[in-house]
Amino acid sequence: MNTLAAITQILVAAAFLSIPLIRHRFGNAAKAAAVAELEQQGIRPSVLEENKLRFDAGGHEWWAPGSFAAAMLTAAAFNLAGSGWGTTLTWIFSSIALLTNIAILHSQLGAVESVQSAFRRKGDPMLQSIDVPAFLKAAEGAFPSWTRILQNVRHTVVFAGSAIALTAAALV
Repeated sequence: MNTLAAITQILVAAAFLSIPLIRHRFGNAAKAAAVAELEQQGIRPSVLEENKLRFDAGGHEWWAPGSFAAAMLTAAAFNLAGSGWGTTLTWIFSSIALLTNIAILHSQLGAVESVQSAFRRKGDPMLQSIDVPAFLKAAEGAFPSWTRILQNVRHTVVFAGSAIALTAAALV
């Protein structure tokens, strides 16, 4: 059972790492598309920089998924070594990965409302005047269509992999 947990944890780690890799590869194109949309809306593009809005894999877009991947790989290593720590870490990290992925999915499904709310909190009238659905659609459109398929695969791997790892830990 430890080997099954480890295999799923390695897959979950890879799924989390896919996020910053895709954003690193296509983030600049997404930013360019977002800037073009802002210009069409009559919004100065510098508003992105002024408010630290990014589309690449910088900041939390790298360290958060990287940290989850490292945690999952650590648990996998202990599971492969047959250590009792593997089960303990599986309970902790797989539970966190499962809950975090729920939050990520919720965030993606409510992206328009979330961005609008964030823009209101910033208090910048220029941000508040942005047509957020068009802005996000432009940025999303810069990513290849297969990235949406990958996103669904990633969610499936994280949900199923975490559930399988937790089940395997329960059976140890």
